[in-house]
Amino acid sequence: MPFIQEQPPINIGADISVRSFEMIAEELKNYPKAKEFDHNEIEVISRLIHTSTCFEQVLENIHFTKDAIPRMQELLQKKAKIIVDVNMIKVGLSQFYLDTYGNEVVCYINEPFTYEYAEKNKTTRSYGAVVEAIKKHKNEPMILACGNAPTFIYAAINTLLDEGVDLKNVAFILFPVGFVNVVESKDYGKRFCDYYDIPAVLMEGRFGSSTMTVATLHATYKLIKDYDGTEKYNGK
Repeated sequence: MPFIQEQPPINIGADISVRSFEMIAEELKNYPKAKEFDHNEIEVISRLIHTSTCFEQVLENIHFTKDAIPRMQELLQKKAKIIVDVNMIKVGLSQFYLDTYGNEVVCYINEPFTYEYAEKNKTTRSYGAVVEAIKKHKNEPMILACGNAPTFIYAAINTLLDEGVDLKNVAFILFPVGFVNVVESKDYGKRFCDYYDIPAVLMEGRFGSSTMTVATLHATYKLIKDYDGTEKYNGK
């Protein structure tokens, strides 16, 4: 039988995106867990599924603190700095959203002073990078977004406390992925955010990624105008 060349069934980028989210919405109806989330949260979840294709892993491991999305939106609209652990997040974020809301992405992972800090203190560059970023921007609203390095979480929490940062101006997105320090760091972040009532979205367990961190931020930006977050998801 000869090989016959084919074309994609759907060949327009916008149409592919629309159809993808339609398929996700339809499949979410099969998961009772989805009904536990409000409309803002299900929008974030849908984007996380879109970037990973993982329904059960996302639904079973995602954690939102109370009113996390609208509170994070308020910080973004106050020109919060987005402090990240890797440049992959910085590159992945929409320049349109960043320009619209005046958010600067801060990543010091490759700065000479970060190498010096890590060598002097016998720690990771991610640890040193967030320490320096928080110290520099401690009087500004900030969203701390981690998609790779769990030591970032320890450094962020400890520096926020050591520097006496006003925690009403802070939010977390925590999606480090891997094996060493990952589960423990997320647990530390969750306990910290629950104790101090800090808005946070995090993926418990080993699961996560920088792309999921970007997807969470993009969903949060999009929802500033789309929804008020009060309606529970009903599968429609």
